[in-house]
Amino acid sequence: MGDEAAGVYNRIAVLRVERGISRRQLASALGVHYQTVGYLERGEYSPSLQVALQIAEFFEVPVETVFSRSPFPRIGAD
Repeated sequence: MGDEAAGVYNRIAVLRVERGISRRQLASALGVHYQTVGYLERGEYSPSLQVALQIAEFFEVPVETVFSRSPFPRIGAD
């Protein structure tokens, strides 16, 4: 099972780009290094519950909008 960290998928990059927010801006808001945001986006690192909730709060969406245990459908598929 080496795909995403612990089988957790996320839409961090999609939300960030959609809203015109840089990795550095998101990292600053979360209190983490900007490279950590890259690791999270690529699924190389699974966030703590606290960081996951902070990300959802930052984007003002439910946590399940950002994270899932199964892959998200491709955007533009509908």
